[in-house]
Amino acid sequence: MTLALASTLLGVGLLSAFFAGLLGIGGALVMIPLLLYVPPLLGVGHLDIKAVAGITMAEVFVAALFGFLAHRRHHSVDSQVAIVGGIASTVGSLVGALWSKTVDSTWLLLVFASIATVGAALIMLPGGITELSPTEPAPRYSSFRIAAVAGGVGLAAGLVGAGGAFLLVPLLVVVVGVPIRVTIGSSLGVTALSATAGFVGKLVTHQILLGPAVLVAAGAIPGAQLGAMMSRRLSSRHLKQALAVTIVVAALRVWWDVLRAMSSGGS
Repeated sequence: MTLALASTLLGVGLLSAFFAGLLGIGGALVMIPLLLYVPPLLGVGHLDIKAVAGITMAEVFVAALFGFLAHRRHHSVDSQVAIVGGIASTVGSLVGALWSKTVDSTWLLLVFASIATVGAALIMLPGGITELSPTEPAPRYSSFRIAAVAGGVGLAAGLVGAGGAFLLVPLLVVVVGVPIRVTIGSSLGVTALSATAGFVGKLVTHQILLGPAVLVAAGAIPGAQLGAMMSRRLSSRHLKQALAVTIVVAALRVWWDVLRAMSSGGS
């Protein structure tokens, strides 16, 4: 591996984890296109999609874990949401991954795109910008709603084989009623817990290139903490606006994949 490629991987890990810490959306949304297109664009190397998938799983786990810990230090994490949501998301993702073998891939993308559109619409709704005082007792949320939301997102993500954190955030805000700032930190806890099994599975089956993964993770650790620091400096209103833009772009990207898949299937 050249020094130029190593530096690029460090930078990619830092940038994607920064967005994870800032908005609570994991890192795959940013990481996959960066790993696929930036090294060839800079002329420093090329990674195929299988290698990218393994490295991304490692980055998502590290970015979510360190982003979660950074938000937790600032009392921006709800343990009930993180634990109940993490368990439900893990179970849903496993069921979705097993179920996906019996469903046509184009229909899977169509379902995911539809859910992404709902998430984009939900984040536009008012609410979720309440600021909680660290001295106040933590509110209790409906564990059933948390499990239903996180399990449903995990199921959809497992079916399609894509991360669902950008769907989880608006649903926690609107359906469960979690304030946006707490949602960001808690969703990283959910992602870290649900990504553990996928990370370990890819690691023990040798699907992760250790050299590139270590470099990306090394960039992700400070990146996630910088993102969490920036998140603390932004108002809840500005955080919600940034999330809205990100989720709308993600939904459009998923629909692009759907249209491309349908076009190639029809030709």
